[in-house]
Amino acid sequence: MSEVDSQQGLGWERAMSTKLLTDDEGVYFARQRGKLLKKRKYYRLIDLFSGAGGLTLGFTENFGHPFESIWANDFNRYAAETYNINFGNHCIAGNINDLLDADTEIPRADVVIGGPPCQGFSLLNKKRDDDPRRQLWRPFLEIVRLSGASIFVMENVPQLLGSFEHADIIDGAEEMGFKLAWAKLCAADYGVPQTRWRAFIIGCNFTDPAEVFPPKKTHYNPNGNEISRSLFPSDDVYVKNPRLWRTVRDAISDLPPPYGTAIRDEPPPLDLHFGRSPTAMSIERYKAIPEEGMNRFDLQRLAPELTPACWIRKKTGGTDLFGRLWWDRPAFTIRTEFFKPEKGRYLHPCEHRPITHREAARFQSFPDSFKFTGTKIEIARQIGNAVPPLLAARIADSVYALLSRRKAKGDG
Repeated sequence: MSEVDSQQGLGWERAMSTKLLTDDEGVYFARQRGKLLKKRKYYRLIDLFSGAGGLTLGFTENFGHPFESIWANDFNRYAAETYNINFGNHCIAGNINDLLDADTEIPRADVVIGGPPCQGFSLLNKKRDDDPRRQLWRPFLEIVRLSGASIFVMENVPQLLGSFEHADIIDGAEEMGFKLAWAKLCAADYGVPQTRWRAFIIGCNFTDPAEVFPPKKTHYNPNGNEISRSLFPSDDVYVKNPRLWRTVRDAISDLPPPYGTAIRDEPPPLDLHFGRSPTAMSIERYKAIPEEGMNRFDLQRLAPELTPACWIRKKTGGTDLFGRLWWDRPAFTIRTEFFKPEKGRYLHPCEHRPITHREAARFQSFPDSFKFTGTKIEIARQIGNAVPPLLAARIADSVYALLSRRKAKGDG
């Protein structure tokens, strides 16, 4: 390397070092180059309502981040077992309120993350106004207090934002000395091959998190009308040189047809790439809508004799029910019963079957190396309930930027 090249390289490093202290974009590019893991500074992380650990995964070395999970909790023991296999034996299964009532020792941490169960806000929950799960943000903030964390990240369904509980969370966190920022984010905008929308609230007790949150988008919709590539260099919404949304084809086209109907004793990805045993009627229905994007209305139009009476009576809504995915678009939101096409757009783009567990995990951006444990039903719940790790990694970029700012000021 010439002296000029060396100086230019040093100049880049200095620029990136400065950038790391200013916004999430600099953190993102440094992480892509493996720079964050060379700092040898790891931040202590607690994950509440952790599930299998999708949110934690995005904060770890697997995605280039220097955060270390030291304690976690989830009510579901199968999810806790999956968490422990992947991150170490420190996820406690049980009710978070019971743990607090028992004066469980909460370790010191830099950051607390987690997603209090979202069913209390879900539009699918008809009794959501009286659902006690709407109040689980309270023990979340109590553990933030007990751990001494200076930053927290709370994830939920978009319906949380603007609700009475959202206002209560703001009041409770501000009383603890936190400033807050929040946003509704689409996973596809951050490289996840799925158009999943989630709400995030980030709190920080030493600076305003709105200075680095929400993180800039890294991917864009090629069919979108609201942006133009010519705007990217000066557009604060996107990082420099954003990429196209990742698609179903990107995520699963390399997989062979599934085999069997049970978890297989084979290396990933084939271990979770199994099918179901559909009825003859179900197979006829799959074959009746062979083209990408078709759904229950196409089934009714093309084969009314195969269409359930309840679908015929329901004239509106549910356009994704019994729907086929498109090869060259992201998947739709992966829920816990993705193996049931009557629950959403979960049919393979061309094969006459629902998507497999492995395909769903890839749509969620889980690497094949991530180990799931439990029954088929429990693993499906873990996959469907998870925060996509690739989206979590961009949230972690914002958190890292905040911590870098504190360190630069010398008060960390």
